[in-house]
Amino acid sequence: MAVDLSRRGYRAQRWAARGALAAAALAVVTPLVYGGLRGLLLLFCGVAGLGLSAAAVWWTLTLRGPLRWGAALIAVCVPAAVLALFAVTLFWALLVSLALWGLAVWCGRFALRGTGSERARVRERRLPPPRRPVLIMNPRSGGGKVGRFRLREKAERLGARVVLLDPSERHDVTALAREAVADGADLLGAAGGDGTQALVAAVAAEHDIPFLVISAGTRNHFALDLGLDRGDPAACLDALTDGVELRVDLGFAGEQPFVNNASFGAYAAIVQSPAYRDDKIGTSLEMLPDLLTGQQGPRLVARAGDTTLTAPQAVLVSNNPYHTGDPFGLGRRERLDSAVLGVLGVRLEGAVDAAALLLNPDPGGLTLLTAPEVVIEADRPEIEAGVDGEAMMLPAPVHCRIAPGALRVRVPRRRPGVRRPPQRLDWRRLRKLAATVGRTAAPSRLRHTDGPLPPPHEPADRHEPTGSSASAPPR
Repeated sequence: MAVDLSRRGYRAQRWAARGALAAAALAVVTPLVYGGLRGLLLLFCGVAGLGLSAAAVWWTLTLRGPLRWGAALIAVCVPAAVLALFAVTLFWALLVSLALWGLAVWCGRFALRGTGSERARVRERRLPPPRRPVLIMNPRSGGGKVGRFRLREKAERLGARVVLLDPSERHDVTALAREAVADGADLLGAAGGDGTQALVAAVAAEHDIPFLVISAGTRNHFALDLGLDRGDPAACLDALTDGVELRVDLGFAGEQPFVNNASFGAYAAIVQSPAYRDDKIGTSLEMLPDLLTGQQGPRLVARAGDTTLTAPQAVLVSNNPYHTGDPFGLGRRERLDSAVLGVLGVRLEGAVDAAALLLNPDPGGLTLLTAPEVVIEADRPEIEAGVDGEAMMLPAPVHCRIAPGALRVRVPRRRPGVRRPPQRLDWRRLRKLAATVGRTAAPSRLRHTDGPLPPPHEPADRHEPTGSSASAPPR
């Protein structure tokens, strides 16, 4: 019976692929047919407008004075004018086209569901609660979340010792964490920003004891990718009594640990400025023209495996790669245990490259790759870096590496979980799926006759994925 259901499901996916291709074609053809020659001209105007807008953004960032404001006006007005022209000329056809495109996207994602590689699963281990947990809390992080959510009081009720940082003093968080381990702590935790999390996590990894993330920072990217509740930091403390343990990777930029990323180039140079904290936009606009055109800042060379990126304006090295296949998943990591760094490099030489970054599906100015090690070189002895949002100077060259499975993270057994980004639309795969007939539409594991077959989406094991919500202990 499972075989019949599986084949019926793949037959539905095959027809969904055909529907997606048909809807996409109609979405393009409808305004062209409705508008005739005007439709072709509008399509050309739309593409040209996008390119001009991207070029105008580049000019806005690299020019000063009246030319900058003129470019900013172009960047805002051209897209608005193109949209208004489309709306006035092809109003009903445009609405129909948008509806058809929405149908194509929905059908395409349904058709590709389960046809790609299954998401890797990581083992969750049930271990006894810690006996001597120590939590380091920064009361200033996240606008005072430690006090607002009464994190100290709840943690102490659960048996944890809390080290509360004094906002008026400068603390060595690493030294405090090591002191806690020397006093017998069997779990370290941190309530603060990602920079604080990284420092405490590195000490926990060094001594192979669990680390507890409390989402009390401003953005909490690491907590997000672990599937924790960013809206209620107090819920993270449930891991002290009802938690599971995950093994995740930890990144290093030289000797500096990071749980999210280390950035080099324009952004890293801007955050070094003393004026940045008080006037982020003004400081960025003042420094970007010289940084983007190479008149200021170090000349970087990034080496990752067989790839060399020369003179990029920015390089982002992340602890596991960020999702880039869909705009809804940007800035998220599906995995934290892939044992590779993500590398994103940007090198634009002018307005044409900026336009290509928007119009070209595979722009030459953008480099995306993964590697276990990345070396950042410069033409000066020190390089500005932003490590998990903290500005610092690192001696060149900077060797970035990943420590696979180095960090034991204790998380609540019940948590929101990591929301998987939507399936990326791969039109080539859709065409292949739509062209298949009969038994060739199903995966090879469904095309044999030796006994009953499992359903196509049944996981190979019962372990939950990293950051997913679990309602029961793993079997």
